[in-house]
Amino acid sequence: MPTELEELVSFLHSPQPAIAQVALDNLVGFSTGAHQQVFSYEDYTAIKDLKVMAKSKGRTTANQAVTILANLCDDITMRNRIVEDLEFLEFLISSIVDIENANADIMCILLTNLAKNDSINKIFDFTIKHNEENSKVFKSTKAMDCLMDCFVKGANRTLNKRAEYDYLSYFFADISRFEQGRAYFITEQEYDEVVPLSKLLVFTEFYESNIRREGVASTIKNSLFDTNAHWTLVHEPKLNLLPYILLPISGPEEIDDDDMFNLPEELQLLDADKKREPLSSIICTHLESLLLLCTTRKMREYLKEKAVYALVKELHKALEVEEVAELCDRLVQMLMRDEAPQDDMEVDGDDSDEEDDKIVEVL
Repeated sequence: MPTELEELVSFLHSPQPAIAQVALDNLVGFSTGAHQQVFSYEDYTAIKDLKVMAKSKGRTTANQAVTILANLCDDITMRNRIVEDLEFLEFLISSIVDIENANADIMCILLTNLAKNDSINKIFDFTIKHNEENSKVFKSTKAMDCLMDCFVKGANRTLNKRAEYDYLSYFFADISRFEQGRAYFITEQEYDEVVPLSKLLVFTEFYESNIRREGVASTIKNSLFDTNAHWTLVHEPKLNLLPYILLPISGPEEIDDDDMFNLPEELQLLDADKKREPLSSIICTHLESLLLLCTTRKMREYLKEKAVYALVKELHKALEVEEVAELCDRLVQMLMRDEAPQDDMEVDGDDSDEEDDKIVEVL
């Protein structure tokens, strides 16, 4: 005999919309923690039902269904059943790109949670059929380009008055863990002749949203696992990556003139009220990016020339945070050690990041 909760889950399949809606109303709270396993009842039929309800024209019904699906991504089996349904994945992305969609933000969370699965790379094959209104905003039909435009143009609800698209930064961080994702972010795109990563850099100091800054910092770091791209990312004027990593970790401390004028121009003579990134976790991510840039001798020597050591030394003195101190120490050792002939480091093959693997729960 099914339990009361299992019976409630089975009502999601009811042909009577009113009954299915009552079940949905009561099940949102059971989609996290130990209770979420009830959605596996009857061979995960509830997952199919929730995907159908996510397509509802009713804003509340769709919101609740997507919320449950986002929470269920904590379970690998249920996550796979969602993301491997390519028709649903295409629907999800098309809905996020619809600038009239009131549920775009919760759908961004679901997309982010699905990005833990390799199947998310199918997104690079997807195209969007724009309606007349959306075609005024998006100049590309490629799904990834459209998501990038949503994120960049949609900050502070400037694209969709009911969506901020902040969680797309976590999606970018997750998909950049994959080789195909990294290649996208560091390659100039045909539709606008811009390297996508360059569009994200301005958000490293976007203090209106911790989520945007954190996701963008992780995307930068993951993109740097392609060591062959380091020199271009740092030296190409349209990218100019280094200042965007260094500015968030810089504070108001005075630096000796000899070092000051060796820093990138953007970091010279900063205002006395310059504020450092408030979240130590994001500072750690930027320090990890600098460590990745230290992979080759050529880049280590360049970072030395740019007085990165002096800036890191001030950061070390200013913050009494163990994780920050450890990364600063490692970075100083990389920058100040004597170089042996052909002394290049090897990057650890595991380019996943523990922070990137977190599922976003919606309460």
